[in-house]
Amino acid sequence: MEELPNGFTGFTKRDPGFTSAGEAMRRARAATELGNDETRYKESGRKAAQHGWQVPHGGIMFDGQRRPDVGRHLDPNDMKRYLRVPDVLAGETGPIFNEEALAEIPLTDRRWSWVEISLPAIRHNTLTVKRSLAPGVRLMAVVKADAYGHGAVQCARTMLNSGAEQLAVASVDEGIELRQAGIGAPILMLSEPPVSAIPLLLAHKIMPTVFTIEFAIRYAEAADQIGLRAPFHLKINTGMNRIGVRFDEVDEFLRQISFHRALDLAGTFTHFATADETDTLEVGRAKDRFLYALDTMRAAGVDPGLIHASNSAATTRFPELRYDMVRVGLSLYGYYSTPEMFGMIDLHPAMSVHARITDVKTVPLGEGVSYFFTYRSGGYAKICTVPVGYADGLRFNLSNRINFVMGGRQYPQVGNICMDQCMFEVPQRSRGTQAHLEPQIGDEVLIVGEQGDAFATIDQMADILGTSSYEICIGFGNLRMPRIYT
Repeated sequence: MEELPNGFTGFTKRDPGFTSAGEAMRRARAATELGNDETRYKESGRKAAQHGWQVPHGGIMFDGQRRPDVGRHLDPNDMKRYLRVPDVLAGETGPIFNEEALAEIPLTDRRWSWVEISLPAIRHNTLTVKRSLAPGVRLMAVVKADAYGHGAVQCARTMLNSGAEQLAVASVDEGIELRQAGIGAPILMLSEPPVSAIPLLLAHKIMPTVFTIEFAIRYAEAADQIGLRAPFHLKINTGMNRIGVRFDEVDEFLRQISFHRALDLAGTFTHFATADETDTLEVGRAKDRFLYALDTMRAAGVDPGLIHASNSAATTRFPELRYDMVRVGLSLYGYYSTPEMFGMIDLHPAMSVHARITDVKTVPLGEGVSYFFTYRSGGYAKICTVPVGYADGLRFNLSNRINFVMGGRQYPQVGNICMDQCMFEVPQRSRGTQAHLEPQIGDEVLIVGEQGDAFATIDQMADILGTSSYEICIGFGNLRMPRIYT
């Protein structure tokens, strides 16, 4: 008969020789639950493998949710796996942690909040835009601001594999990041950098936008000095008055720079400031000014190169303005920059924001929640905390104005959103045949995303704040939360 140490008495604990009815029932339930867990775990792993997903370490994913009682607590006996043998000769003493083993703890298990980016959605959107273009019209994918918070390198690769021919960035360093990742497609920098950045442009083959004479000449001289060409795109100001050569001054500008043999005008473009608006009057005026500038160039014997003007909204709404190439950003990430685009193109949002509950409490009737008590408990509800705050991109002015999704239902966010955390409320009253949900620590919550008929969207947040969807995306993509690709 096996004897097991008894930690309380120091004596041995002996098998009584029989199993009580209660113990038999407990063991049967445990065996059933274990079997179900193993079956569901294997099934979730099989589905994950089919879709290229990874089941996070330390938890079992079922239908997008992790069971709160499985794999969440670290067994202290497992701590040995994070240690290594001390180097006595080097004077090491005490427990020495194995940095490689520590690095294997997934980012999603270091803080229970993360952003997921669907690369199939990026691919779908890129293919959809590309198929809408006439043969020969090129697609320039705008991946500035770290691909609007979605990750420039991963998104650029997916877009180039789905029909995009060129890329656009906003800074020299954004272009360098793509080059260092092995991306060889043409890259246009959508602004003119300081003269001091010219060596970086030439070294990494990044085409700048040009609109000042000084930069154009310095750029050409630097390239000519080492036997290189100096390709660039000319920006025409057709009324937005941000950057660019004014449309009626193009001939004078070209006259002052065209003498330089190293300059290579690869493209000419403008930007429509009002393509998202219902009124198209200003778009028409900008188009006329752009065509005037192009006619002036051709009359002077200058080839404008690739002609492009349309952003996401203009590409969808005004097919006649697509010219040789379109510059598309927001649409590739699955968002409509204006309601006018609804029904004109099918886009799939690529970003979702996830978290897990870190605390659940019952707050008595009338007691406040979060800073300044802008919300007070109505009773018969659980207040749940998740580790997402305004430092993660969940804007403070959304406090008490949005819903989260859990278990296929929407629940109101309550109280002021904090820097690192926020709360939402789960009512404990049943409604008709719908039983109330018992939230548990570790349950998954969608800050942005959809589950069944319930959803929480970036567009909703943008509408509440009176801003754009890409501003919200960029906020969530600030890398304070880990970014996971599916």
